[in-house]
Amino acid sequence: MNRRVVVALLGPVTWAPPGIDPTRWRTALAEDVVDLLATLNEVETAVAVPAGDRWLADAVVWPGTTVYEVREPTANAVFAALAADHAATSADEAGSPGGAAAPARYDQAAVVAADAPDLPGLTVAKLLRPLSSRPVAVAPVEGSGPGLLGVAARLPVPDWLPEVDLATAAPADVRAAAPRPGDVAVTAGWRRLRGPADLAALDPAFDGWDATRALLSPHPH
Repeated sequence: MNRRVVVALLGPVTWAPPGIDPTRWRTALAEDVVDLLATLNEVETAVAVPAGDRWLADAVVWPGTTVYEVREPTANAVFAALAADHAATSADEAGSPGGAAAPARYDQAAVVAADAPDLPGLTVAKLLRPLSSRPVAVAPVEGSGPGLLGVAARLPVPDWLPEVDLATAAPADVRAAAPRPGDVAVTAGWRRLRGPADLAALDPAFDGWDATRALLSPHPH
């Protein structure tokens, strides 16, 4: 069975509803995504934060969750952190008496944006599913605006993978860098809360997003 990890990238949030403190908003979004990932089956979960934002991870992670501090809030930086973690573990194993290099901790990894508090677990599963036959998969953002919901890859990631900033990248950008467009699967998308139109699309009947829901309770949408 493939060993898989899904990492919530707690990157900057550029918009908050009027009247809501941006830090509280960012924390609520992150908490809901982390809580959702914790319910997924057959995957491990982790969190990545830009340097200086460890406070946010500490505020929302479950006990025992791995936290990666990354040089910049991109999927590539998260993949690099996973590779560095494996290299460090292998060095420790090889340096022990009778030790040998440790096998890769994960075979597949997905990085998802942390401003999608009502993200369905099935959407994350669909992002990982194509990796059985494709080296990379991307999930687009529904609604207006550029960016991706997430990106997944077999590990180690292909050398051709371009810089993937979830705030600005598009599926076509990743496909254009691949040796063949079919090497990149485009999976089901979902909305990210980056403006009033996205906020209006939230469904109060949809389970989850409790922290965001509580913060919005005095602010009907």
